[in-house]
Amino acid sequence: MADLNLKNLKDVTIKNIDHNKVINLIDMVTYQDGQVVSRTLSQVKNITLTLFAFDAGEGISTHSAPGDAMVQVLDGIAEVTIADEVFNVRAGESIVMPANVAHGLEARERFKMLLTLVKQ
Repeated sequence: MADLNLKNLKDVTIKNIDHNKVINLIDMVTYQDGQVVSRTLSQVKNITLTLFAFDAGEGISTHSAPGDAMVQVLDGIAEVTIADEVFNVRAGESIVMPANVAHGLEARERFKMLLTLVKQ
């Protein structure tokens, strides 16, 4: 197998994560009491990937985004509100929040997620 030296690549678009190595996303963000912790993995023109860890009771207030946003819950349970509908999304489940539609989320218990925002 070829030895990859990723430090010499100019166009690496996924950052803050080991390349060419098996990783566990859950371990890449840690819970902090009373906080929301985030780790940006990629932020390019049309796609943003961000890991989050939410303490119980913490959340992201209602807003809209210019692209579809997919939440993949890695640990715990998130209460996701899209328009006026509420969903409880558990570890191993995902939900898409459509572009330009008001949405928000709250941790009813600690949870971790990978957020993928795709813009046109």
